[in-house]
Amino acid sequence: MTSTRDGDRVRARIDVVARQMLDSVALRGAVLDVLHGVVDFDAYVWLLTDPVTTVGAAPLAHVPGVPLSELPSLIRAKYSTQLNRWTALMQTTSHVGLLGNATRVDLAQTVMWREMLGRHGIRDVASTVFADQFGCWGFLDLWRGDHREPFGESDALILAAIAPTVTTALRECQARTFVEAAKPHRDDAGPVVLTLDDGLRITSRTAASQTWLDVLLAPGPGSHAVPASVYNTAAQLLAIEDGVDDHPASTRTHLSDGFWLTLRAARIASVATQPTAPDPAAAGIVVTIEETSPTERLELFARAFAFTSRENQLVGLLATGADTRMMARQMALSEHTVQDHLKSIFVKTGARDRVTVLARALGTGLAPRT
Repeated sequence: MTSTRDGDRVRARIDVVARQMLDSVALRGAVLDVLHGVVDFDAYVWLLTDPVTTVGAAPLAHVPGVPLSELPSLIRAKYSTQLNRWTALMQTTSHVGLLGNATRVDLAQTVMWREMLGRHGIRDVASTVFADQFGCWGFLDLWRGDHREPFGESDALILAAIAPTVTTALRECQARTFVEAAKPHRDDAGPVVLTLDDGLRITSRTAASQTWLDVLLAPGPGSHAVPASVYNTAAQLLAIEDGVDDHPASTRTHLSDGFWLTLRAARIASVATQPTAPDPAAAGIVVTIEETSPTERLELFARAFAFTSRENQLVGLLATGADTRMMARQMALSEHTVQDHLKSIFVKTGARDRVTVLARALGTGLAPRT
């Protein structure tokens, strides 16, 4: 049983971790280390998400006993399960859900437990979503085996208490990825394209895709891996088709050196098999991976740095080449007020001038000419 003193201690330790300006992997690892001292769990899956689409990318996971070959099935089951889905938890006050509580211990109600977790001896799942007014930044599932009691309300209270601090820390991790101008990671043009079936098995790919995928996710000896973000994006498309969720089947994820990628999933059918009302299951799923566009980067930039609506509008105008006078006129503000908003942006981003703000936001070494 977690005591009030335990709760105060874990919140204080999480505050210390959040102030260390760690990258997203180190931050999640440090938070899990703290949690393990007060909340018993046997496995975990923690994904970062696109703040707008909520689709997962960049997982950190420890799921002993679940082979890598079952990863696509696990991801599909997670996306098809409405109960305690992270998108639903975003609408709750605590942002936390216990699977055992939600199902009144009849875990067979959920596809994820029935098809996956039950076979691996998982008794309960504690889920937490990390979201604020700027977007959804990630979700965490803690698994508890059937040799333990289910998660209790004291566990849920701990997770709810740390969620706001962790949310801010995750958002700030993403903001720090924009400090340097993006360095290109490919010389060839065009997106990487993969096709999958409804079981999320890869059926084909473009010729250059494996080299690019190896950059995204370094493979083990003698093997080639597919990033979990590919499966997550495709699984979201299936969730849309099943009426589980309506967020777009796309996600943006940071690679390195200020470089962001966008993944999108869609249905594709051969011309010969297109009836008047196509059956989605008869067509493949295509996932594309390409460099995130300047417009998409700008939106991420504004959300990650917690811009106000006015600051967001101002940076958008700045990206079009507008000067102070033009921005003041279009925003119906005085030039003095525009300068105040610019100063606030400089403070939030750590940039000293407009050129630097735009170079970081747009992923270029040079800002647009004014």
